[in-house]
Amino acid sequence: MSIIGSLVKRGLTLRKRAIRRPAAPIKQQYKVLIKLLKAAEDTQFGKHYNFHKLLKATEDQDDHKLFELYRQTVPIFDYNSIYNTWWHKTIEGESDVTWPGQIKYFALSSGTSEASTKRIPVSQQMLKSMQRAGIKQLLALPTNELPDTIFNSGVLMLGGSTDLNHRGHYYEGDMSGIQTAQLPAWFQRFYKPGKKIAFVTDWEQKLDEITKKAKDWNIGYVTGVPSWVQILLERIIAHYKVDNIHQIWPNFSVYVHGGISFEPYRKRFEALLGRPIVFIETYIASEGFIAYQYMKGRHMQLVLNNGLFMEFVPFDEANFSPDGEIVANPVSLTIDQVSENTDYAILLSTNAGAWRYLIGDVVRITDKKNAEIIISGRTKHYISLCGEHLSVDNMNHAMLQAGTKLGIDLREFTVAGMPSGTLFAHHWFFGTDSKVDPDALIHEIDEALKVLNDDYAVERKGPLVEIKCTVVPEHVFYDFMKSLGKEGGQNKFPRVVKGKQLDLWLAFLKTNGYMA
Repeated sequence: MSIIGSLVKRGLTLRKRAIRRPAAPIKQQYKVLIKLLKAAEDTQFGKHYNFHKLLKATEDQDDHKLFELYRQTVPIFDYNSIYNTWWHKTIEGESDVTWPGQIKYFALSSGTSEASTKRIPVSQQMLKSMQRAGIKQLLALPTNELPDTIFNSGVLMLGGSTDLNHRGHYYEGDMSGIQTAQLPAWFQRFYKPGKKIAFVTDWEQKLDEITKKAKDWNIGYVTGVPSWVQILLERIIAHYKVDNIHQIWPNFSVYVHGGISFEPYRKRFEALLGRPIVFIETYIASEGFIAYQYMKGRHMQLVLNNGLFMEFVPFDEANFSPDGEIVANPVSLTIDQVSENTDYAILLSTNAGAWRYLIGDVVRITDKKNAEIIISGRTKHYISLCGEHLSVDNMNHAMLQAGTKLGIDLREFTVAGMPSGTLFAHHWFFGTDSKVDPDALIHEIDEALKVLNDDYAVERKGPLVEIKCTVVPEHVFYDFMKSLGKEGGQNKFPRVVKGKQLDLWLAFLKTNGYMA
């Protein structure tokens, strides 16, 4: 091992010994909320909601008094409400809107009804917080289980382009691209694929260039979304005509994944390896670095002392409509008030100017004492097999556009995600009595979704390889619901069908002669 590698390993070991036992989760969150309120006290948002008055509650050193006043004073926002009221001013160039100063970066994220893309503010404080969380994750690596050679190996970060779009007074792009563009100087020595390739915007070209360079790199760590990393590793193995990736990167020992569930990929991923490696899960959103797996065999741990204040809304009928819309004045809990094995939608207040912001993710608390979670879903129906993040809202808009263009009546539909070889497919089922050309219909749906959803458009170039459809008479949908004893009233056919319900639906169609 080189001198630099020795220093890195020794540094990790010493830092682990020196780290103090963290304060209780609720105490960490109390300090974070105070810092956020103080920082934003003189912003337009802080003045509007009288943060100065809220901070007076800290004089009593009563954390729950502050939390309760905060909940009573500041409303819950989703993207549309906070953008229409506040963030549009930030994008227009105003300073001190929801966070001090002028925001220079916006992370693009799919998902609203009004547009194909959200623009989430990213402050310098947020970028520093994410770097700190990344270092904490590095410190959590099981150094005793890793070969010494890894500590002088490169880190391949397969993310968005660092060629950010310049919009006059700000830049916008993929969150991973913004982060990569801001990497500290000391890290550049280890970082791959390097600035030139990272700047490439075309995914095919980027994957090709990484493949050509792969044999020249000593890679120990890989980070990225499982679907794209799998495609890259398969491409490298095929290009060099080897049996597994360790014949190209013998020191590859750690894969850091996130964004989507890794489990559908695990079996195929492990088949690409020459030996076992360490898998680490992370939970990074455009709004911040929320959690990471700190120990093998454990679930992810919330990052509670790093610029994010979190509230947890029980994901149940009392707080959400059947369509996943949050009700007025829902129950929200702090980390000490949650229950284990219960699902919660997360509200975030951040050091980039999001306040009580519903990010749409649903998590399950698996260990309250250690603040461990798993991601259990989204507040609304969706499909995300490989990062396409396809919402029912996207589906509805695409269906309406296709029906209008083709002059057909489309009302009932459902969508299933399923494997297509080692990759993925969407299977649409339409109920209509109109005369339909299935190929023309699914083509229009596919093209509409590419415009509505940026993530979908990207994944259609990679792991989402097949979009197909089955058209049946409209009554078939109602007959199926009747067969389940769910006819009429409040019973609705799910727009996304999964698991056992998918099995029942397919069996029903086959039994009644609508599918082979």
